[in-house]
Order: sequence, then structure tokens, then C-alpha cells
Amino acid sequence: MAKDRSRTPMKLGAFLYATGHHLAAWRHQDSAERSGFEIDDYVRFARLAEDAKFDLLFLEDGAGIREPDLGIAAQTSRGAHFEPLSLLAALATQTRHIGLVGTVSTSYSQPYQVARTFASLDHISGGRSGWNLVTSTTDMEARNFSRDRQDAHGDRYARAEEFVDVVRGLWDSYEADALVLDRASGRYFDPAKLHALDHKGRFYSVRGPLNAARSPQGRPVVVQAGSSQAGIDLAARTAEVVFTAAQTLADGQDFYRRLKGRMAHFGRSPDELAIMPGVFPVVGRTRGEAEDKFAELQALTPDAVALALLGQHLGTGGLDAFPLDEPLPADLPATEANKGRHALLMKLSREENLSLIDLARRISGARGHWQVIGTAGEIADVLQERFEGGAADGFNIMPATLPGGLEDFVGLVLPELRRRGLARNEYSGRTLRDNLGLLPSGATP
Repeated sequence: MAKDRSRTPMKLGAFLYATGHHLAAWRHQDSAERSGFEIDDYVRFARLAEDAKFDLLFLEDGAGIREPDLGIAAQTSRGAHFEPLSLLAALATQTRHIGLVGTVSTSYSQPYQVARTFASLDHISGGRSGWNLVTSTTDMEARNFSRDRQDAHGDRYARAEEFVDVVRGLWDSYEADALVLDRASGRYFDPAKLHALDHKGRFYSVRGPLNAARSPQGRPVVVQAGSSQAGIDLAARTAEVVFTAAQTLADGQDFYRRLKGRMAHFGRSPDELAIMPGVFPVVGRTRGEAEDKFAELQALTPDAVALALLGQHLGTGGLDAFPLDEPLPADLPATEANKGRHALLMKLSREENLSLIDLARRISGARGHWQVIGTAGEIADVLQERFEGGAADGFNIMPATLPGGLEDFVGLVLPELRRRGLARNEYSGRTLRDNLGLLPSGATP
């Protein structure tokens, strides 16, 4: 269903991935090849996004090197990068307005630790923090935490459901006016306004209260990325921003309807959640220039590296045992890893009749997210179509290279979006919630 967007700018996230999102980004002349471990590079990227009035920076994370074959890992920049919360705390001191969203998995963390860290980041940043809640998906990650295998998909989401409830409960430990700071009486806070959680559940026993004052924005913003039915249910109940992958307008509209429609089951309004699909733009002053930019990156990507990435997202290894010039086997086993991405890639392979190697090459940039190559006007056209067509409330921009890809989007596409009244010219508020148009979740700050 089309939505009236006449007074609402699209929400924009800058998804910063060390050196850029394309597998070969680190090899390209438009990338800062050391940015995975150079703070000055990230400060530059963050300020570029903030000057462009992006709503938020988005940092993903995994609990380990992603490629089982270290020879493959050695050909990418994905094996050496900052832990996101440490990086965001540093960026908080170098920015003033842009939101700071970092990924922490519920699989190998503890709720108290997560609640305290994000509450601290919210204070450090003046109310700009957001937690991207994920569940870990690989056995490689499990082995970094004294375990042999990951949990089954259903068990991971059951744990995540309880985890987020505990975190949100801990964020409500202090009421908004609990700190009285009365030097004369010697009373720092009002003990009647500090609450222990006393949670006892299937997975966690957490007494509380949290030893952090109430967040400047009430609670940090909760972001999620799941597209399976379990992920949709978790998002409909608890998320305020959802990052998703949608290849087509119809796919985006279907996901948008299903997720927003599910929220009423949990007593929530669709306006309490913003859906921001990922988009991987390659921009040129002509279509030919944009296509040449993408082809240059593709030529720098070894087939073995592209196949390894595809195997990760399908949740299976050994793809090189299949004929590379034939489609994926229709009976490829289901996965206990990322079920939503597995289904998306199987559908993409089938609908576009892609061979195994063509599918691997196809996702070597966007990893299953929407990929759009063209001029600024062409890219603005399709973003507008999805935004106004009920498929998105905004987009998480995934630059192919950093800083080059982000500079191209800011310098070429954003002016066109602003000309059409689709992107903001200035920040509208002080906190991340303000700028996203979100009310405090649960208690009032």
C-alpha cells in the first residue's frame, strides 16, 4: 500500500563496513585499505555522514573471523576490524548529532553487560545510542566461547526474546527524576525511584538494578535484522528499527506489510517501528560510468572468495563440489544459521536462473541486499519508489568502498533526494529517537 510521505523525510543510515561493503573494496583505489583498524578513517567517515544529515551510523559485528579457511580470509578485509561499541564510544566524542548503532549478539553476551554498555554509550553521546540485536549463526563463533556448536535457530530466538526483556527492564532501573543530587541533605538519589528487576527466567536470573542512570533518551533504540518468522515476531514485539534485505519492490512491500501487520498482536502501532532495508548503491555521472565502477570491483574478486561468502550466507560449506555453471541444487539442506538470508538467496537463484558462480559473484558486493547501479537520478527514482510505495521508511546505505562510495552517494544522490523533498536538510532533534521520530519505548523519560 502506498503511503503519504509528503511531510516525512526518508530515514538514512550509513552502514560502515571496514574499507567498504564489496569483498574487493580494500583493493580498490577509492578505499582506505587500513580503515578496519584506523580510528582517524572512521572519524572521517562519521563526520561525512553527519555533515550529510544521516540519521545514524550502523556497525555490524561477528564473534570471530568469518571464513573457516584462513587462506580465503587472508584475501578479504573482514578478519581485522574494530569491536563496534569501543569504536562508537570514540566516535561519540567526535560527532554531535548522528545516531550510533552497534551490533551485539545475544548468543554470547549477558543482558546486564549489554544494558550497562549501551546506557553508558547513551550518556557519552548525549542520547544517540542504538543496539542492533542479533543472534550468532556459526559454529566458528561458538568455538570462541567454549562451545562446539551454535544453538538451534529456535533456541537462539527464545534466548533473544528473554534477553531483550531483561535489558529493557534494566534500562528502567532508574526513574527519570531519581537523581536528586542534594548536597545539603547528603542524598544522591531517591531510593524509592530505583528499582531492582528480580528477573528469573528460562535462561537468565538477573537481580538488578542497573548501576547506570536513566538514558538521556529514555532507553537506547533497539534495532533488529531478522527476517525469519521468529525474527519477525521478535521485531514486531520489541524492535524500533529493522534492517532487512529485500531484492524487489514486491518483496519489500510484502515484508513491510507482514512485519507492521504483526505489531498489533503485541499491542503496538506500526508507527513505533521504522523499516530500513539495506541498499548497495554504485553511482556514476552516467550509467556507463556506474557500471564500469562495479565491473572494476568485480574483477578484483577471486571466485573462491565469492563462493566462500555465498556458503556463509547459505549456512553450508563445500559449494565448490557442485558444478559452478549450473544452478544451486534445489534440495540444498535447510540451515540453522541465517534462515531469512538462505531463503532469499535460494529465491534469487531460482527467479533469475543464476548459476552457482553467477550467484556468488552477484552477492559479492551487497551480500544479498538490494544492489542498484546507475546515475544519481536513477538511484533516487528507485529509492523514491520503494519509500512512497510502502516498502521502506528509509534505507541503510551500504557504500561499495569507503570513503569513495559514501562520498558518491552524499555528493550525487543526496542533492537529488533533497530536491524532491525526500531527505532532510537539518537534524530535527537532539537524540536518535528524536531524529527517527520515535517515542520512548515503554516508560517515559
